[in-house]
Amino acid sequence: MASNEEIKTKVEEALKDIRGFLQTEGGDCDLIEVKDGVAKVKLTGSCAGCPFAELTLKMRVEKIIKDRVPEIKEVVNVE
Repeated sequence: MASNEEIKTKVEEALKDIRGFLQTEGGDCDLIEVKDGVAKVKLTGSCAGCPFAELTLKMRVEKIIKDRVPEIKEVVNVE
């Protein structure tokens, strides 16, 4: 089983690819914490106030992270 630091590193790597998409829309995403299979991220820039932020988080960010890091069961946005 991967350590929490190894999982966090994998999530950071996945976020590097996701950032390109978010940045084209004026947004970004920072990893805050990984704990117990949950990755806590903070949507920033235009993503922070976007009415579609939750949809982007679940359909794009969470999907990519979960595909690449099977230890992650959920991705949540923290304000």
